[in-house]
Amino acid sequence: MEKIENSIEGKGGSPLLDESGSALNNSHVRRDGKAVGFVLVHAGAGYHSESKAKEYKHVCKRACLRAVDKLKAGAKAVEAVTAALIELEDSPFTNAGTGSNLNLSGEIECDASIMDGKSLHYGAVGALSGIKNPVLVARRLLSEAQKGKLSAGRIPPCFLVGRGAQQWAENHGIPPCPSEKMATKFSLSAYKRNKRKMELAEKVETEQIQAKKRRQLNEHVNNDSACLDTVGAIVVDQEGNVAAAVSSGGLAMKHPGRVGQAAHYGCGCWAQNACNISPYSTAVSTSGCGEHLIRTMLARECSTAMQSENAHQALLEVMQSQFISSPFLASEDCVLGGVIVLRCCRCVDTQSSPNLQALLVEFLWSHTTESMCVGYMSAQDSKAKTHISRLPPGAVAGQSLAIEGGVCRLGSISD
Repeated sequence: MEKIENSIEGKGGSPLLDESGSALNNSHVRRDGKAVGFVLVHAGAGYHSESKAKEYKHVCKRACLRAVDKLKAGAKAVEAVTAALIELEDSPFTNAGTGSNLNLSGEIECDASIMDGKSLHYGAVGALSGIKNPVLVARRLLSEAQKGKLSAGRIPPCFLVGRGAQQWAENHGIPPCPSEKMATKFSLSAYKRNKRKMELAEKVETEQIQAKKRRQLNEHVNNDSACLDTVGAIVVDQEGNVAAAVSSGGLAMKHPGRVGQAAHYGCGCWAQNACNISPYSTAVSTSGCGEHLIRTMLARECSTAMQSENAHQALLEVMQSQFISSPFLASEDCVLGGVIVLRCCRCVDTQSSPNLQALLVEFLWSHTTESMCVGYMSAQDSKAKTHISRLPPGAVAGQSLAIEGGVCRLGSISD
């Protein structure tokens, strides 16, 4: 398997570069008491056409701005990551919330999850219809679980699916939204086109050929419609708390009731604050083929790997050995997925005072798909940076990987 390292991570004190070749600002030191923090978002690992690159980057910028606005207002990481996801879900260009793929029955069913690195609580919904922002339901499940047991000592749910999830959301004040209002012209036309192809295949082929054609068709359906799986975000706030979230409309023409990695624990996202045995706080959000990501629990695997000394090398190795070459995916010849990760730790701020500490944040993204769109921003930045990462010419999607990233120092905090 080919390993492709397209890293922009600085080495030996050399400056870090953004996509335009400009030096990244890695000396965000808070001297005036303003809030600090950092957000990294993705608009899916899949295929991003050049003709729509501007739209993909724009939605990532808006998501970063929403999260940073929350951080500047003093919000915790979990609130900032929720704000970023709402922006990503509301865009008609992403396969999450509004504009999600339609399933075989012509309906929208969404998955989403969120994790708070401080409390380690998690909330998720699967195959959810009729709710404009699935991440809000996941977020509410997380917050309700933090309140403790229900009446008669019942354990509060952290993961709900289908009609039960929708009823729970409405009972907790989250307004319903008709699926027809969440569908877009693009998602509807893609559904009609894909349905015609499937109906034609069913008419003219025998069962054996039909099964093979359906597998090929499913691949073609998702490529042809240029659908992007799973959007997500990861955040670190001024106190060093981390949070992660993910949301998806799932694969085009999926079977009703199918739940992808975006809702599964340890598969769609992961967030965990530093502790005695883990020196780094870590946050991860994934994207790609849900079944591949579920069977490898990639989000948690990446988080664990980030405790290694060299973050870049650790992510490279886990993507290669625990994903592309995973024994759990031995029968797959094309393993598709992508991740955004960050890790942070406190360090003495030598520019200010020995009694002050800064947050050192390393952030990375990696993918085996043709491309992945990301955006990132610190609370001290005036605007977000965006980038569409692509496999180099000649690289084979599903068998090769790209990895990039950077590092920044966030403002001083009292020890």
